[in-house]
Amino acid sequence: MSFRDISALGLLLGLGVLLITVLVHFPFSGSNLTGVGSSINALAAKEIGTANIVTSVLLAYRGLDTLGELMILFVAATAAGMVLAQSPEEDALSLQKLNSFPAAGFVLRVATHVLFPFLLLLGAYIIIHGHLTPGGGFQGGAILAAAFFIPVLTTPAGPFAHQTSSLVEGLAGSSFIIIGLLALFGQGSFLAPLGSPGVVGELFSAGSVPLLSAAIGIKVGSELAGLLARFIQA
Repeated sequence: MSFRDISALGLLLGLGVLLITVLVHFPFSGSNLTGVGSSINALAAKEIGTANIVTSVLLAYRGLDTLGELMILFVAATAAGMVLAQSPEEDALSLQKLNSFPAAGFVLRVATHVLFPFLLLLGAYIIIHGHLTPGGGFQGGAILAAAFFIPVLTTPAGPFAHQTSSLVEGLAGSSFIIIGLLALFGQGSFLAPLGSPGVVGELFSAGSVPLLSAAIGIKVGSELAGLLARFIQA
């Protein structure tokens, strides 16, 4: 990278920081110009039962947009998989190459095995508590993907069950849509929360919202892990 490129990048970064600073201190910052924000803040806890208002927006008030985001991720992963797809002969050659690669050092391999359960626990915690604290299916799913992908980095020849990953992804995505359809026919709105909102702040609250968060987390985790593993093994 030339000095001119570095200067341009630094100038662009500086302008971005300046723009953010100006927007933060803009006279309208913090005001509710449309009235939607204050209405959601006032009604979400009672209607949805979530302590995390962002989750109520993602999985209830604008559920169709979230379904669209899942579709975008699915299409992107599918397109990348098609580009990286190989014939059986090429797969055999790739497997031979991976088998010829040495595994990572002892320290890295042990660290991977030690980190794996903690990453699983952290990802599951963020998903399960998505209706209570910042986080949810997308964030927890990314952590789950890292948990299953890191071992592939340290041991490239290690097996990664692509078929199992695809099956889990399909089941999770189907569960999300089925819950949405049940709400559509039962409540009249797609992804309208099913069941009682419960007590705000308790783990078992917000009706079907935690189930939707779990479906997103499992889908995102299996999808990203499979895609990353495909890049390594291609």
